Amino acid sequence: MTKIELTALTKEYGGTRAVDHLTCTVEPGRVTGFLGPNGAGKSTTMRLVLGLDRPTSGTATVGGRDYTTLDTPLRTVGALLDAHSAHPSRTARDHLRFLAASNRIPAARVDEVLEEAGLAPVARRRVRTFSLGMRQRLGVAAALLGDPPVLMLDEPTNGLDPEGFVWMRQLLRRLAGEGRTVLMSSHLMNETSAVADHLVVLGRGRLLADVGTAEFIDAHSTPRVRVRTSDPVRLRASMALKGHRMREDEGGRWLVDGATAEEVGAVSAREGIPVLELTDLRVSLEDAYLALTAGAAEFAAASARTVTTSQEA
Repeated sequence: MTKIELTALTKEYGGTRAVDHLTCTVEPGRVTGFLGPNGAGKSTTMRLVLGLDRPTSGTATVGGRDYTTLDTPLRTVGALLDAHSAHPSRTARDHLRFLAASNRIPAARVDEVLEEAGLAPVARRRVRTFSLGMRQRLGVAAALLGDPPVLMLDEPTNGLDPEGFVWMRQLLRRLAGEGRTVLMSSHLMNETSAVADHLVVLGRGRLLADVGTAEFIDAHSTPRVRVRTSDPVRLRASMALKGHRMREDEGGRWLVDGATAEEVGAVSAREGIPVLELTDLRVSLEDAYLALTAGAAEFAAASARTVTTSQEA
């Protein structure tokens, strides 16, 4: 299996340290969400992995090798960093044919990835006529061209329509299911939450979290339950005996702080209290992310520093 390994990776531009002694491993067989505020160092890190910038110190390797030493890099790493990288005067098909020839990839593979990206009907159109979403699809097709074991995608859903979001989600899950290493940066927390198994979070170039997505959310969640019952007085008294405060919510529902649905259900069953609705609540990935990075954002409005929203588990 091929993994991305970063060891004490550091990059300085003048007096600014964009990446600061970053050490982590992006493992195969899962989608790793790469998160962080603007200026956190995500794009710089990807450029360092791909040999587009040289580190000030530390190393970034793919499968134990420096990217610049790979003979046919598209066969090892497929990358989408800039949807506008394709020459606007070329057709989509010619753009991919050029890449295939330069990496000794069979020409037949071009039509395969065009079909997979949904671009077969517009393969002979010039890139200058493409929308942003179509350019994104072309960038993904280029990343898939060498059938690589490693994929690095920077904001891959940018410009996609709802159908494109579904396509991207299914594609990333399939690639990870095939045992590939998938690193995806995004500012869209809902999409990241839906597809990422693992998270690497940066702030001001430093590693803030390297953890499973569910574990990350749980670590920033306080147990809370939403319940609807025909006998709230008895349930509130029973929960108080367990040390849990129960307070009224909207729509005839109640919130129980510090408890889980399993605990509330056990109490209501033992006391014979009818329960009509019972839901564990947890913070969203966005809330957990904002809580972690509140002090690491280069630009942040005051309202963005307060986490207030929760969602059903």
